[in-house]
Amino acid sequence: MSAAIMAAVDSLDGATGELPSPPFILVPGLPNFRDAGGYEVISDPTGTYSSEGKRRTNIVRRGILFRASEPSKLTDDGAIQLSQQLGIKVVYDLRSPVEIARGLGTGHGFPLREWEGSERKFVPVFLDQDYSPEALALRYKNYAAESEEGFIEAYQDILNAATDPSNEFQPFKAILGHLAAAPGGDSAPLVPSPCLVHCTAGKDRTGVVVALALSLCGVPDEAVVHEYNLTEIGLRSRLEELVRHVSSNPKIGIDVEGAKRMCGARKEAMLGTLARIRKQHGSVEQCVIDLGILTQQGIEQLRKNLIVEVDEDEVIRWQDHVVAAL
Repeated sequence: MSAAIMAAVDSLDGATGELPSPPFILVPGLPNFRDAGGYEVISDPTGTYSSEGKRRTNIVRRGILFRASEPSKLTDDGAIQLSQQLGIKVVYDLRSPVEIARGLGTGHGFPLREWEGSERKFVPVFLDQDYSPEALALRYKNYAAESEEGFIEAYQDILNAATDPSNEFQPFKAILGHLAAAPGGDSAPLVPSPCLVHCTAGKDRTGVVVALALSLCGVPDEAVVHEYNLTEIGLRSRLEELVRHVSSNPKIGIDVEGAKRMCGARKEAMLGTLARIRKQHGSVEQCVIDLGILTQQGIEQLRKNLIVEVDEDEVIRWQDHVVAAL
């Protein structure tokens, strides 16, 4: 990340009220916006110290991978902040055009928001045929289940749909491929350009692909699931709106309590998802290879791009975060 962008991130830290910052950054009109970087990577100690005597360690590079909820209420100032201050030039939208259009047509959706300086890439996880009333009912039933098993099944569906050969968009391959891009020449940047990933709440589809990226870098499971769980507080300002969005849709058929569970981000859901991936594929790395998301070379390049050595006081102390349930 350039010094200018890093300075912008640092200048915005601490401006999010009750939200821990980092990783949260206050962007007007864009709840649940945060940097997925800053987490320590499991690796052999570097054994080096800075000139000030601080221990050096490896983390996921900050200022590259951002996540958020859908940006329909993003203000003009917020758009400038994203594209100019944070340098976000690519926005990956995991919703489908049909999802957006149907929602607006029935009064249960959010208007599309695009802004100058950032390219919006539609990379839907679910294709048009997945939006039949029957498919919606089954998917949301899983999300609204009282146990974490419903979410684990739903996240398996997300992984399957995102990597199905019939999905021409291959959203997870597009996003992780962006993060794994190799420098193209002497004048090319040494690291990928900053990108934003979102779906509707920035929780489920977004949460799965971010968890894959962090796991590939070597972030321990407890930190990966904590990063996912941060959505519990990141979405608090939009909770009432999202619950109403879900519970008032007759095609979904979920009551308010079920809608609240659906809007949650329980650690057990992501922990169980990672466990299932390892049970099926042996490791997250092998899962990514088996599903054609990245090659082994691509995984190695992603790590080169995203893992950076820093002073230990730059590591996110996620253990100090207090995340209360929604």
